[in-house]
Amino acid sequence: MNAVTPIRAVSEDQIELTILMPCLNEAETLATCIGKAQHFLQQAGVSGEVLIADNGSTDGSQLIATSLGARVVPVQARGYGAALQGGIAAARGRFIIMGDADDSYDFCALDAFVSRLREGADLVMGNRFQGGIEAGAMPVLHRYLGNPVLSFLGRLFFRIKAGDFHCGLRGFNAERIRDLDLKTAGMEFASEMVVRSALAGLRIEEVPTTLKPDGRSRPPHLKTWRDGWRHLKFLLMYNPRWLFFIPGMSLCALGLLLSTLLFFGPLQVVDNLSLDLNTFVAACFMIVAGVQLTTFGVLSRYYADITGILPGNARSDWLTRHISTDRLALGAGVCLLAGLSFFGYATLSWASLSFGPLNDPEIPRIVVFGLTLIVIAMQVFFSAFLLGVLEIPVMRRKSGETIVAEAAARAQAS
Repeated sequence: MNAVTPIRAVSEDQIELTILMPCLNEAETLATCIGKAQHFLQQAGVSGEVLIADNGSTDGSQLIATSLGARVVPVQARGYGAALQGGIAAARGRFIIMGDADDSYDFCALDAFVSRLREGADLVMGNRFQGGIEAGAMPVLHRYLGNPVLSFLGRLFFRIKAGDFHCGLRGFNAERIRDLDLKTAGMEFASEMVVRSALAGLRIEEVPTTLKPDGRSRPPHLKTWRDGWRHLKFLLMYNPRWLFFIPGMSLCALGLLLSTLLFFGPLQVVDNLSLDLNTFVAACFMIVAGVQLTTFGVLSRYYADITGILPGNARSDWLTRHISTDRLALGAGVCLLAGLSFFGYATLSWASLSFGPLNDPEIPRIVVFGLTLIVIAMQVFFSAFLLGVLEIPVMRRKSGETIVAEAAARAQAS
């Protein structure tokens, strides 16, 4: 028995595995990759196919693939993710193993992927750091900065136990991944697949794999800074907690601490260092920025919850129950009254001095704090109405669904 001995029987007319390769002008290495994939299927006794998702090649890659017995599906929309989406939609296998057609991955060594998939894993990630990276196979910047940092953020943001977040060789249950309805067209598709799988509660596992220098004479399609930024941007947009809430709450906490300590006067830190009005103003700015970021977090998480972009949890459920345009506007009104009260008190104190010089160090602080509350009130008030705007399409959709359901019920009753 080898590593891919079936755990459960597969019907003779069912293709168990599709080996999928996105392709854009890969004539130099495509034949080698197809040959290795076909050799694996034959040696392992797996019922499968080799599928090439061609993204508009002009170097004859399509002819090479068909002449070797691979199936070619043309994908007009450009981009790595678009090609893979087209291939996943066209795949006939119950499982799919995807990998680049540049001969950097070993398609002869897919046993571990198939075994894990048969054992029930929904997504099996390759780990090049565990399996081995040959000299020159991965740029130094990718190996020691880009990939480790993005993989760390993926583990931190989404609690995904993967040491190589962006390995291009991965296997998955075709039906499970199709159900995710992945959308991104570029290189960030790799991040979307892992993140959406984790958010959907799919079973993600990892196996060692190797990486060697690709066999092409031209540069790779991957662009370090552009595609790295696209991966990072995707990770942040799918996690409002780390993008908005944590920075916002941190700024609020620091600002409140400093403003409280400095509200009644300067604070002597050491002999030659004291914090006074300028630091108090900076602390108030921190509070304003922190409240704005926190508000963005509330709006984005609320919107993600009501539209189904992100799955709900205890915190988001509480948010959808208690946050509304009316309540935010009411809170803004209370904050505005408090700010006007502080500002009014400072103005009256100044008027009692016939608007002359202010020797009381508390008055400038009261003015700044009152203005801070007024600015926060304006932020929250307009954010309340932005929340209402975000709710409009969801409410209209639900209203339409209700009307259709009622009409169907009446038709059935009649």
